[in-house]
Amino acid sequence: MKKHLLFISIVLLLFSCGEYQKVLKSSDVDYKYKKAIEYYEKEDFARAMPLFRELTTMLRATKKSEEVMYYLAYCHYNNSDFITSSYLFKNYVSTFPNGSHVEECFFMGAYCVYLESPSYSLDATYTQKAIGELQEYINKYPEGSKKTECENLILELHNKLAYKAFENAKQYYTTEYYKSAIISLNNMLIDFPGNKHREEAHFLILKSSYELAINSISSKIEERLQNTIDAYLVFNDNYPNSKYIKQAKKIEEQTRKTLINLNN
Repeated sequence: MKKHLLFISIVLLLFSCGEYQKVLKSSDVDYKYKKAIEYYEKEDFARAMPLFRELTTMLRATKKSEEVMYYLAYCHYNNSDFITSSYLFKNYVSTFPNGSHVEECFFMGAYCVYLESPSYSLDATYTQKAIGELQEYINKYPEGSKKTECENLILELHNKLAYKAFENAKQYYTTEYYKSAIISLNNMLIDFPGNKHREEAHFLILKSSYELAINSISSKIEERLQNTIDAYLVFNDNYPNSKYIKQAKKIEEQTRKTLINLNN
């Protein structure tokens, strides 16, 4: 029984390959277009793609050329070739500004860039590029069907950039470059005011201020201890119920004791 099924499978495979070769070699444009659509609808993108690519030339300046470019872009998209698919979606928009899929392709061109955005720890070029292009969609289609999705994607990408900035700043604290940590953490808070790491960032500023102060030369200790008190007040005002509040109060108490000792 197994041998019989294997034989049938081989026959079907050979027939399928033979049929596809026939389609590739055919000079009948309508037949080739019809088969390309069939392969696409069966999600056989590997076979549909070469046909649509050939049809872009064969059907140029015809009514079907718009659909060919549309399907070709999605073939690359469904094969996870997001850089090429982004280019093709954008090419559709520029070639057919009044096309029936123009808003969809405008979004997809940006969405494919979003899909190329790597982990937070890697280069942020595609992340920043995706934010810009998704915002362009919102600007062009303020009532567009993808507006909410774009806003959510932009927020996600901003959070990724914020986390990258936070981790870079945190690394300064870990390696005991406290002054650099304070500067970087403050910059992160300015650049990403709504990020979810604000509480920890403010706490690390407080800790860095204290460590910087007690490790400073005598002429700078008092000023930097006072900066630590200021950092505590900011933290306490904003996060009175923080999980770090006990540690923060301990730092503040130690800072005041050190100031008193200095003055005595």
